Amino acid sequence: MQGFKKFVMQGNLVELAVAFIMATAFAAVVKALVAVIMDLIGKVGGTPNFSGYTPGGVHVGDFLTALIAFIFMAAVVYFLIVKPYEAAKERFTKEPDADDPTDTELSLLMEIRDELRSRDRG
Repeated sequence: MQGFKKFVMQGNLVELAVAFIMATAFAAVVKALVAVIMDLIGKVGGTPNFSGYTPGGVHVGDFLTALIAFIFMAAVVYFLIVKPYEAAKERFTKEPDADDPTDTELSLLMEIRDELRSRDRG
């Protein structure tokens, strides 16, 4: 029982549960936005619903409708979430310059090495 309690109280499990709950709620938002986009496309060129499409008696219409919805959902996620997130991350985080080793482990190790060398000499 102690092992189970430790497992449940780990921070990773709680973080994973929160992420799952947030992702589920966010999926509903994305799905609703895709529905709006599909409705707008439907106003322009007809509702994109291929459910009745059965060439040669094979029901591929549901698959085509789901595929088109997936493509729009992926585009919404990429252009409205991923790209703005990457731009904000790039704007607010400073990447260390590869030629300038300041504030890195390497520069700290170099300082320690130089200090040890200077003590050995003098």
